[in-house]
Amino acid sequence: MDIVFISDLDIETVIGIFDWEREIRQTVRLNIEMNTDVRRAAQTDRIEDALDYKSVAKRLIGFVEQSEFGLVETLAERCAEIILEEFPVEWLRLKLDKPGAVRGSRSVGILIERGRKPGA
Repeated sequence: MDIVFISDLDIETVIGIFDWEREIRQTVRLNIEMNTDVRRAAQTDRIEDALDYKSVAKRLIGFVEQSEFGLVETLAERCAEIILEEFPVEWLRLKLDKPGAVRGSRSVGILIERGRKPGA
């Protein structure tokens, strides 16, 4: 299995359950690993034959910036759904960090793994 990854993608959004969190923008950080077969792209050297990580990042940035979820769990799940539905990815691991959410901690968050639904 080949993996294409995006590391430390920082995006500002409205996220959180407290009233004060609904009034500000906070940074969330995405780290994503996506399985894909890179052999064809390696042979042709054409972006059309590759998983275009820039397109994945741009799509997630646009989505996350406009979102206003209460829970990081919901945001992570929606990001995973977008990747699986819109890009040639069968499986992914997505880590969503919310830096500074807990005093004394660099970051808290969630790590999920998802795969394409059979027949999709």
